[in-house]
Amino acid sequence: MAELQPTFTAQRGALRRILVVDDEESLRHMLQLFLSREGFDVVSAANAGAALAELDARPYDCVICDVRMPGPSGLDLLDELRRRGPLPTVVMMSAYGSNDLALQAMKRGAYDYVGKPFKPDEVLLVLRKAEERERLRRENQSLRRALSDRVAGPSGAGTFGGMIGKSPAMQTVFRTIQKVAEYKTNVLITGESGTGKELVARAVHDLSPRASAPFVAVNCGAIPEPLLESELFGHRKGAFTDASRDKRGLFEEANGGTLFLDEIGELPLSLQVKFLRAIQEEEIRRLGDTKETSVDVRVVAATVRTLPDEVKAGRFREDLYYRLNVLPIQLPPLRDRPEDVPPLVEHFVTHYARKHGMKVEAIAPEAMQLLLDYPWPGNVRELENTIERAMVLCDGPRIEAAVLEDRIRYAAAQAKVSPPLVRGEMSIKKASRLIEEDLIRKALTATGGNRTNAAKILEISHRALLYKIKEYGIEGL
Repeated sequence: MAELQPTFTAQRGALRRILVVDDEESLRHMLQLFLSREGFDVVSAANAGAALAELDARPYDCVICDVRMPGPSGLDLLDELRRRGPLPTVVMMSAYGSNDLALQAMKRGAYDYVGKPFKPDEVLLVLRKAEERERLRRENQSLRRALSDRVAGPSGAGTFGGMIGKSPAMQTVFRTIQKVAEYKTNVLITGESGTGKELVARAVHDLSPRASAPFVAVNCGAIPEPLLESELFGHRKGAFTDASRDKRGLFEEANGGTLFLDEIGELPLSLQVKFLRAIQEEEIRRLGDTKETSVDVRVVAATVRTLPDEVKAGRFREDLYYRLNVLPIQLPPLRDRPEDVPPLVEHFVTHYARKHGMKVEAIAPEAMQLLLDYPWPGNVRELENTIERAMVLCDGPRIEAAVLEDRIRYAAAQAKVSPPLVRGEMSIKKASRLIEEDLIRKALTATGGNRTNAAKILEISHRALLYKIKEYGIEGL
């Protein structure tokens, strides 16, 4: 054995208490002495039974264990620790010729291994790396808690993972994300285009234990069908004409993390069987390969399609649908949660003012009313684009109704027409006058009192509009 001359500065890291398990007394003594000098609290055990008794007596942050021991082996001890609950950091020690066993141990949950004979500094280096991993894990947990605790946002709106929504519907979505994030179970996000499905997928990832691992996103409808299999599963050199080198697929890129498949309804039937097997067996096979590769991936899928209808039409496999739809999250359209429009507008105004160096700070009440009345077929994405465009076009410190697009002003005005029957009016002549007056008032409001633009929206002449304004006594607008 090498002399006990530590080369690392002693630090009290995350792995404070260590249990050394080995049937060789001299090695136990050496590690206990060396690691104690490095600031660790070290206890040793001669076999698996003694180690379990010690672990029953008090908790340990790390177990350093030999693979081969008389009686129960290090692998047996590892399996028992996994069965008992949360696994501490386990480092295996293996003599020459038993490295395969050490690799088996890592597949079964061990953090790392060192080969015998080793220098004490090698063990210390592994422990420092494990401490850094533990520090990052705790930091990620802290960040996830902070993310889930962000409930007060602009105008009193709830904010969550980059999403804004104080409406009951969005608060339900936020609570669902918090519940499902901790588990590896597959998630299916449904909702109209522009509702923020990728933001939900990222929030699920960021709040999960996989937050420090990759988040890989792919749009199944954006990749040509002949290339999609290679993108998802990878290929070996020579698998097809242009395969000049080995390539890892997105499943391998996302290993340990989350794979987000947007527009999963666009996945070709020919690939659905292979995809289903990949998420069931947690194994993939690259194109041109002869063996399987294990992957540890959480799948989050999203679609604008109604997948049960796609299943009935024979375009989507029923077994794959049920495999994906374990934890469904339905995103409501913006038109069903108008109370979220003002905080979203405020957020976008602040964002683009900072991004473009603008001095726009607010939105006029008349303009906000138009946005509230508009049905937003493109949802939050359309609202964001509308605000950015309006900020570019406006000349003052706030967005006025006049800079909003005609389609918004007109659609909002149409949506607000009051049905005459609601007023109890049965006369067609009188009802026609009520409708006409209502439309003129809405058009003038939509254009900020600009009568020329209002006449265009109403599809009448400017002169006719002036006459009707006088007739209905609405000069003040």
